[in-house]
Amino acid sequence: MIGSLFRRQNKGRRVLDELPGFGTLVGSNTCISGEFEGTDNCVVNGVVEGNCNLDGVLLLSEGGRWNGSITAQNAVVSGTIEGDITIHMKLELTPTARIYGTISSAMIAIASGAIHEGEMHIEKGSDVIRFEEKRVSPEP
Repeated sequence: MIGSLFRRQNKGRRVLDELPGFGTLVGSNTCISGEFEGTDNCVVNGVVEGNCNLDGVLLLSEGGRWNGSITAQNAVVSGTIEGDITIHMKLELTPTARIYGTISSAMIAIASGAIHEGEMHIEKGSDVIRFEEKRVSPEP
């Protein structure tokens, strides 16, 4: 359902455009500590303290916070991450993203307003895509 909230009529360039949905939700009043592993697409609205190895899409919402390293296929970050991020395909940082650590990805898109403090590694031949966010999240 959440994937459909973000889907717009376009060419499918954004990670969430083609996503059928999410199987895992970490609620805004939830804190998880420990290793986070799985094959589902996951939304994190709360706090996770630990390392992640996700064979899917990670969506860290604006109120979400992650302390630890993250490895995933794709990720969209609107919250705060303190740790290193390794994304195999595409990483999108929205205007509210705050990243404190090394970013590694095949493709990186950064919206105006996003903050990154640390090193950045992208696949040879790729450029960082900078963009102005024009999409408006639906009102709750």
